[in-house]
Amino acid sequence: MTDQPALDDSEVQLAPKHEIFAWAMYDFANSGYTTVVLTTLFSTYFVSEIAGSVSDFKAGTSTLLWSLSIALANAIVLFSAPVLGAMADRRGLKKVFLAASTLGCTLATAALACVGPGDVIAAMLLLIIATAMFSTGENLIASFLPEIAPLKALGRISGYGWALGYIGGMTTLLACLWYISRAEQAGLETQAAIPGALLITAVIFALSATPTFLWLKERGSVDPEAAGLDLRASFMAAVRETINTIKHARHYRDLFRFLLSLSLYNCGVYTVIILAAVYAREVFGFSTKETIYLILLVNTTAAFGALAFGELQSRISSRSTLVVTLLCWFGAVLLAHQAETRSSFWIASNLVGLALGSSQSAGRALVGQLTPLNRTAEFFGLWGVAVKLSAIAGPLAYGGMIFFTQGNHRRALLSTLVFFVMGLLVLLSVDEERGERAAQSINCA
Repeated sequence: MTDQPALDDSEVQLAPKHEIFAWAMYDFANSGYTTVVLTTLFSTYFVSEIAGSVSDFKAGTSTLLWSLSIALANAIVLFSAPVLGAMADRRGLKKVFLAASTLGCTLATAALACVGPGDVIAAMLLLIIATAMFSTGENLIASFLPEIAPLKALGRISGYGWALGYIGGMTTLLACLWYISRAEQAGLETQAAIPGALLITAVIFALSATPTFLWLKERGSVDPEAAGLDLRASFMAAVRETINTIKHARHYRDLFRFLLSLSLYNCGVYTVIILAAVYAREVFGFSTKETIYLILLVNTTAAFGALAFGELQSRISSRSTLVVTLLCWFGAVLLAHQAETRSSFWIASNLVGLALGSSQSAGRALVGQLTPLNRTAEFFGLWGVAVKLSAIAGPLAYGGMIFFTQGNHRRALLSTLVFFVMGLLVLLSVDEERGERAAQSINCA
């Protein structure tokens, strides 16, 4: 692509309130998928019923297949996200791609309601499709952020979106729990009601995302060089564009340093997200109902953390906000490791929620600050790569520690501190102002 001036942040005005709401509603919409499918209900249903019912499987096979499905979905996004983002930027199709990923995720989630005990292959394929589509949509909706808010407002708007997302996750989970309770009163077993909960999740996702497609504007312009290309040629051009961006990483060195920092500390974040319920059950003997209450509590404090730290980020630098957030993570993990009673673990969980909401919100906003406005989908695709790398590496590292410590969850949890320390050290090398200047300068050829 020929050199062309990048759009300057001074050209960006805060979007109308209804459009910001429409953007944030996508966070509300898609959070139900992570809460219900990946974290609470379907994960246990897959392990205990779908794969667990196969008598030929050895112990632990069902958990392995679940982990493998999630890993394969993350791997797909790992390789596709920057290229799809570059295509969306060049052809002005971010909203179209977002609609396609939303449709794919909701349909695959609804289809999961049709699988039952023994339908392992079908369940794995649908789970991979749904999760890959979810993650693609997550990257694309984030790429709109720098277009609807100037730099000083990115933290606040990102925090608003994350907070609404946690509320969406709780809303969907509570709707599913209401349905399950009614089903149990009607004589159904809990596991038999899970398919209905998946349909509820898909419907809430689709309906809640409607404002996004009605009011969020597509501001990207079509690259003249890309306008006449067919799909294959556009894809190859996007691949070359992504490779070109990586080759010129020096020009965006602060962005790439932050992406490295994010990959490191997010290893710890995703480990806690994925294995918090396991830790609560194995170390403190939490029941399923207690675990659900724990997740609701963490979502509540995470929403507060996203809002509070988003406002803080608008007042101080994003890097400083993230430093405070990582120190909160350090304290939360230490407190959870030292907790001997359930009450002290509940306190640690509140701190985890606070750190969770703030770190996710602040990280997304900082990527927006360091991203050229005419290449947001591509660069947020790189953000997706960093996130997916950590989603794969963090839980694997925790699992390795569990193996080497012979099931000692406390020691395994303590090992996650390494990720937060390494991420903090790399973060301190990021020059926020220099990165913003690079994003607003002439694009690399």
